[in-house]
Amino acid sequence: MRRVLGVMFAASALLLGGCATKKYVAQRVDPINAKVNEVDKNQQNTQKQLEGDEPKISAADEKATSADARATDALGRADAASKKTDQVRDQLRSELNDRIANLDDYKSAGDVTVLFKFNSAKLTDEGKQQLDRLVSGPVGSLKRYFIAIQGFTDKTGTPEYNLALSRRRAEAVQTYLVAQHNVPVFRMQIVGLGKDKPVNDEKTRDDREKNRRVEVIIFAADGNQGAQNKSSSSSQR
Repeated sequence: MRRVLGVMFAASALLLGGCATKKYVAQRVDPINAKVNEVDKNQQNTQKQLEGDEPKISAADEKATSADARATDALGRADAASKKTDQVRDQLRSELNDRIANLDDYKSAGDVTVLFKFNSAKLTDEGKQQLDRLVSGPVGSLKRYFIAIQGFTDKTGTPEYNLALSRRRAEAVQTYLVAQHNVPVFRMQIVGLGKDKPVNDEKTRDDREKNRRVEVIIFAADGNQGAQNKSSSSSQR
């Protein structure tokens, strides 16, 4: 009887101990399972968010690619413009060096005086015809030349105003030669001298009209042009 009671007591102890062990394990494992489930849920939410952002990322990538293409194209155009600028600069430098080195070789190859109305920088029809005749002659056959354009006024008005007006008159001549006769800008040198260097003392109205002028002179360094000028001068004498 005692043996049976002992066995029963032992069995009860094991059962009670087993229940206590399961309870202990549950207390330790359940929170971990909860955290694992929470992490899994967060991962699923993150995956959904990434899937939703994928079209946006793709669109942003397309925009970036397009912007990169435009930037590359702009850099290409800028590089081409820079090369063109360098080419023009080299041409101008060569032209200038040539003029300085051979300044004594440049001789007058033609000239004209264009008159302007009072307080005006607008070319008259007669002035345009004078310029047409000047450049349609020698300029077309010249290779080394430049055109000096000097603007003047009469003595009416302030010195500052006259300087500005004389400059505008010279610019009007330059603009006409570029627009109508395709004369390169770098072959022209302009200056406004105001009322300086008058052709007379302006005692009459006619005298003042003659001082409202632009003097245009073509200088050429072509060898055959010098011979032509000498021949022309001899025949006129």
